[in-house]
Formats: sequence, structure tokens, C-alpha cells
Amino acid sequence: MEYQEAANLILQAKNMYALTGAGISTESGIPDFRSDTGYYKEFDGATALSRDVLLGDPDRFYHEGFVMLKDLFAKKPNAGHKALKKLEDLGYLKGVITQNIDNLHTLAGSKKVFEVHGHTRTVHCMSCHKTYPFQDYVDLVTVEEEIPPRCPACQGVLRPDVVMFGDMMPQDFQDAYEAMETCDLLLVAGSSLAVAPVSYLPGMAKKLIIINKEATPYDYKADVVIHEGIGQALTKILSLVEEGASR
Repeated sequence: MEYQEAANLILQAKNMYALTGAGISTESGIPDFRSDTGYYKEFDGATALSRDVLLGDPDRFYHEGFVMLKDLFAKKPNAGHKALKKLEDLGYLKGVITQNIDNLHTLAGSKKVFEVHGHTRTVHCMSCHKTYPFQDYVDLVTVEEEIPPRCPACQGVLRPDVVMFGDMMPQDFQDAYEAMETCDLLLVAGSSLAVAPVSYLPGMAKKLIIINKEATPYDYKADVVIHEGIGQALTKILSLVEEGASR
């Protein structure tokens, strides 16, 4: 019943967006953050992935935070990412707002992606701002054992193009906020909706679908709530949308 309700809302929407979190990527072999098997069980993410630690305690950053970033590299999109891409292709989904830095929406072929916490495709020099591929950065750390890794052009410190604790939010967040001002349906997939300021966005949507294994603070106001794996749920909903569109 919930799946059909979700499909009906999608078929009726004019400006639908998706908001995704770590839960959509677990099926690609990427741990989430806050569960019993998540990254934060191993270390304190608020410090290990902070700007202060990156600059002030690089040894800790490259033994904790960097390990997580490197693990994200080379993962593959799963059924959930592909279903959202298909909804975009069909004209129902205007864009994906993602808290994830794993590049999987882009790899799945989604065209409009707001990466509000950055990504792991590139790094940049904090001095001259030259950009390098993420793999070059990994090689400097793991092969050359250079900590912190330095810019080949000016010897400034390199850093990942991800939003760390203590950083300002990027332009993608402002763009996502503006998109939400016209959003009549938000599909949340795999987010606990516990991390500000992204957690404020669902409150802007006129209608709300939430797919997440655990309860979220917005379940009470959502039009549809599905507690199931993201790939399975989105695949079912996509099938019903395609059926409804063909009638």
C-alpha cells in the first residue's frame, strides 16, 4: 500500500527532488555512520573529519578520517542510485540533493546532483587552489608516505574537496535550498535527517516520502514512510511509477 501511495505522489508531483544519505550507499559496500557497524564506531567523526584536525593534527587525520575517504573510492552505484537516475530520465525527478561524498549518483548517471557535503573526485591546494585527481592525493599519502601531502606546484597543503566539521557549507547547499523553495515533493532515501543544516530541508517540502530503515525526526509529518532497504524500495516504486505512466 505504501509503495502505491508513493508512486501516486510521484506521478502527481511537478517539482520533485530526492534527498539521500548514507543509507542509500550501504548496498554498495559503504558503511553508514551511526549504526552499530558504522564508521563512527571506529572513531569520533566530529574530530577525525574536522578542519582543525586536518590542519593541526595531520597524523590523526591521515590515520582516521583519510582512511574513510579512501574507502569510498572506486565503489559502484547500486539499485537505489539507478532507480533515482531512471526517475530523472522519465522526467519525474528534478534533482538529487545528497549528503554523501561517494560520487555514486554521478557515477549512476544522474545529471542534476547537489553535493552538499562535497565529493571525493578531486582535492585542491589550500595555497594556490590548483586541483588534482583524488587518486593522485591517495598516492601521495599511501605510496610516497607524504603527510600532509603537498601541492607539486607550490608545496602548499592539499585537502579533499569534502565539507569537514568546521567548514562553511558549499554553493551546492545554497542551490539546494533555493530548489527546495519550489519543491512540492521530497523523496528522502537513506538519511537519518539528524545532521544540520541539511536536516532542515524536509520541512520546506509540501509533501514528503521517507524511505529509511530506522525512524527519523520527520516520520510524523511524512505522507509515506517505508522502513526497508533503499534499493528494494526504490525499485518497487519505480516499477509502479512506470506502470502508472503507461496507463
